[in-house]
Amino acid sequence: MSISGRRTDGDGRGEVDSPYAWFRLFLTLVLGTVACVGNWSVVVLLPILEIEFGTVRGGASLPYTCTMLGFAFGGVAMGRLADRVGIVAPVLIGAVLLGIGYVAAAFTTSLWQYSALSAVIGLGSAAGFAPLISDLSHWFRRHRALAVAFAASGSYLAGAVWPLVIEHLQATQGWRATHVAIGLFAPLVMVPVGLLLKRRLQSATYLQAEAATEAARGELGLKPNVLQAVLVVAGFACCMAMSMPQVHLVAYCGDLGYGVAIGTQIIALMLGLGVVSRLASGVLADRIGAGPMLILGSSMQAAALMLYVFFNSQSSLYVISGLFGLFQGGIVPMYAVIIRQFLPPREAGMRISLVLMATVLGMACGGLAAGYIFDATGSYRLAFLHGFLWNCVNLVLVSWLILWPRLRRRRLVARAA
Repeated sequence: MSISGRRTDGDGRGEVDSPYAWFRLFLTLVLGTVACVGNWSVVVLLPILEIEFGTVRGGASLPYTCTMLGFAFGGVAMGRLADRVGIVAPVLIGAVLLGIGYVAAAFTTSLWQYSALSAVIGLGSAAGFAPLISDLSHWFRRHRALAVAFAASGSYLAGAVWPLVIEHLQATQGWRATHVAIGLFAPLVMVPVGLLLKRRLQSATYLQAEAATEAARGELGLKPNVLQAVLVVAGFACCMAMSMPQVHLVAYCGDLGYGVAIGTQIIALMLGLGVVSRLASGVLADRIGAGPMLILGSSMQAAALMLYVFFNSQSSLYVISGLFGLFQGGIVPMYAVIIRQFLPPREAGMRISLVLMATVLGMACGGLAAGYIFDATGSYRLAFLHGFLWNCVNLVLVSWLILWPRLRRRRLVARAA
């Protein structure tokens, strides 16, 4: 499939698009939902950590940044491991790291201890995102964008479910007991489910995919590393923008007097609708192409960010956050779809992980920047504007990525004429 929507993949008969592939999709969604708890637990606990460790908003944002750093670099390492030995090893390693990280974090007495263990938690959660997306992308051709969107939805489904669970448990049992419970639950689910993913594709399937991506890359007219670099910068920019509502919305609602529980409900709504957005974007991208879907998602995310600048009533935050979830959920999976269409499939785990690492670094840096902007100004208004400007950078890059092949074809036709 070209970046504008035309198909160029090999047929991939047999294993690809089989009933087992759809079963594997379901297992991937379960694993992603459980493993990505690490991305959201610290978001719910941010106001509590601020009080627990006697710090300011920027300092309380540090554990989230450490989680995202662990998630980012862990994704690349585990993606490379998945390319070499399959997906089972990364999943089992992630399960162990989540168990150790959460249980040990329950006994921390300082912010730096908690932040260091947050990085371990991030490493464990990394097994539930980029490596799973890469692995599942090999098992689909006709519905690859939908399958990738399903795999990526695990992180958002985690965001829709886990904040509500964690908020309830920390209110009734305390945050330390909540961490111990998560540390026991995650490995208990991830180990048996991960072992069900032992089956691997035959070499012939990869050879067909190699030929298809080479033909598609020739049509695109960009060198592999150039395309990789554009996607890395675009991914970082979009998530610098995306991080502001996702990381600080609970604290923002607390500042406005609505309470942490309301903020948790709003972010659960946002991320629940983000799952809907990701699945719908997958269906649409299979029809119009991943590139146009990127432009659409980026444009709508920018519009939602500007709404946050002007409206902050409780009802408006519910509406705007719901729209934000519907608008931005389909952006990140499209990077993985583009990589699978144009870059070597045997390198997919590492290449997809590199781009998703950039998105996670964007989340980490954006969340931290928003915290310090709040500390400096006493308001989140400039933080939302800061995110909007980064969104504009993303929109320029992905628009160029769509227009470049068309301009190149016109130039070649003009030369031939």
